[in-house]
Formats: sequence, structure tokens, C-alpha cells
Amino acid sequence: MALPATPSQTVGPFFACALPHPLGAELVKPGDPRALRLVGEVRDGEGAVVPDAMLEIWQANAAGRYAHPDDHRDHVPLEDGFTGFGRAYTDDDGRFAFVTVKPGRVPGPDGTPQAPHIAVSVFARGLLQRLVTRVYFPDEAEANAADPVLAAIEDPRLRESLVARPEGPRTLRFDVHLQGDRQTAFFGL
Repeated sequence: MALPATPSQTVGPFFACALPHPLGAELVKPGDPRALRLVGEVRDGEGAVVPDAMLEIWQANAAGRYAHPDDHRDHVPLEDGFTGFGRAYTDDDGRFAFVTVKPGRVPGPDGTPQAPHIAVSVFARGLLQRLVTRVYFPDEAEANAADPVLAAIEDPRLRESLVARPEGPRTLRFDVHLQGDRQTAFFGL
């Protein structure tokens, strides 16, 4: 008698209550004149919302410097209190929101300037590893066209999936589609 295959172990549905981060989703206060909201939804391959995903962002400050010991560019100022890291959870409707600032340009590994961007990690049930992507800014068409990471993505639709869309004053929308026809571009690390 043949036995059915045992399903592989997946990450459990614990994101809504685990891994709290003291800074949360507000990298700057909403009243900061530079503050922008980055909002979106996480959807699965069927188009259904994912109500218990966790997103982490990591970014440079407005001047283009990371609050990290490996960023030795002393000529680029750090910003007191700005860590560049945030964590948000999706709600029952799959929505998330961050309050942050638009980052400045940073050099790539070979020194080529990268377009302003925010690195995003997505964690959700059913994923054995995080998914990594980026958010680019719609008002940076020239910088986006020259960005070495965006240029490496040959499919124009996938490249476009990384550019946020304006949604009201000081608000950008970036939806994450885990699979399917509208899948977001993810990077293998």
C-alpha cells in the first residue's frame, strides 16, 4: 500500500503576534514635513489577500546614507533617530502601511549610483524563506532607467512591478503579489 507524500513543513501562521519590533512601521513621525506613507496589499497567487504577512523595510536616509556600521561614507550625514528599518503586518484585508522618508541615492557595489529605493522583505505562511524585492519611486524616471538592479530585469512588466504608484498627497502605493499573472519581481539572494 502506497502512502501519500508528507507535506513539507511551512512557516506557521504566527506573524500577527510574533516578532514585535519597537519602532514598528513609523520610521519618522507622521507630522514630519518629509513624511510619506507607503501603503499596499499583499495578495497570493489566487488574488486573495494575505491577512497575516509581515513586511520589513530597510533604506537609506534622505541624504542617501544607511544607519549601519558598514556605511563608512562620513561625507554623507547620518540622521539622529532614523534607523532605516521598519516592520509592518498586514491586517485582515491584507493591507499594510509605513511612514518614512524618500531615501537618497546610494552607490551600488561597483560604485554606480542606484536610484532611490527601499528594500522590502516579505514573510508569510507557506514561505520557507523570505521574499526580497524593492520599491522604486515614480518621480525618478531618469534615475530608475539608469539603476543597475532595475536594468537587470528584462521583462518590462516585472520591472514596472517595482515602481510605486502615487495615491494621494504624500502617499505611494506598492502592492505585493506573491505569485500569478501580476507577480511582483523578487530577487534571489
